[in-house]
Amino acid sequence: MKKIAGVDIGGTKIRFGVVGETGEVLADWTIPTKTPLYPYLEEQIIKIKKNFPDLTGIGIGTRGMVDAETGVVTFEKELEGWQGTSVKSQLEAATGLQVEINNDANCAALAEVRLGSAQGYRRVVCLTVGTGLGGGLIFDGKIMNGSHGGAGEVGHMILYPNGLLCGCGRKGCSEQYVSGTALRRLIQEEHVINPGTGETALPQDLFRLAAEGVAGAITVRERFLCDFAIVISSLQAVLDMDCVIIGGGVADSADDWWELLLEKVEPLKLKPLELKRAVFGNEAGMLGSAMLIID
Repeated sequence: MKKIAGVDIGGTKIRFGVVGETGEVLADWTIPTKTPLYPYLEEQIIKIKKNFPDLTGIGIGTRGMVDAETGVVTFEKELEGWQGTSVKSQLEAATGLQVEINNDANCAALAEVRLGSAQGYRRVVCLTVGTGLGGGLIFDGKIMNGSHGGAGEVGHMILYPNGLLCGCGRKGCSEQYVSGTALRRLIQEEHVINPGTGETALPQDLFRLAAEGVAGAITVRERFLCDFAIVISSLQAVLDMDCVIIGGGVADSADDWWELLLEKVEPLKLKPLELKRAVFGNEAGMLGSAMLIID
């Protein structure tokens, strides 16, 4: 059985896994992210290779933009020294193994298509609603990377022209309105109080409070889901996908808002479209990165 190292690099932690060719996780652990990142990453990979000498490859999913063909991180401002790093060539030289690298949201989408709730669909958009809004496009089983590794940056589609300033430097990007960060801002704007604590509500409690009838929470839920439905509709107008998979930290509370989102998307559909919840949670990026090698 082939064994692949799957690596998911986030802003605060790195998740490692050793994955079999059919997706079974043979080992799985997490360490803090440290910078400068590359030498730290190489050190960890060398340790994995010593512990698993029969590894056949290393797949890496990372935040930021990646040129998947060259294996170079083309854009990432938060991780010191990571932007511009030739990850593929350096790690291949250090390990003698095949290395593939892609954006973490793309890897999460690949996991859902190969192993999860998007199996059997040809054109899939995976939306990751966490701190920000990420996207991965998988058409006919292949990641759509774009010319510069920037395809699928759904969070930076402009939803409200001249709207809120985004971290990318532009105004009105979707992730300023559809994300955990957006929920936190909306809660402040609507002065949503958790009756159980008497304090400002937390994003993870917002949809439950709305379901329980808290007026301000209902207002926030309405604003959030209306914007979310518009994002999905706009993507369909451009991509004509047959399935949208929704995951990420905010989706953990989907029991309290899923049917309402479906209701809001329905009148905006241009063609038939399936919306499905992601099967994988935090392990999606690690599993999907391993799938880069299995491909």
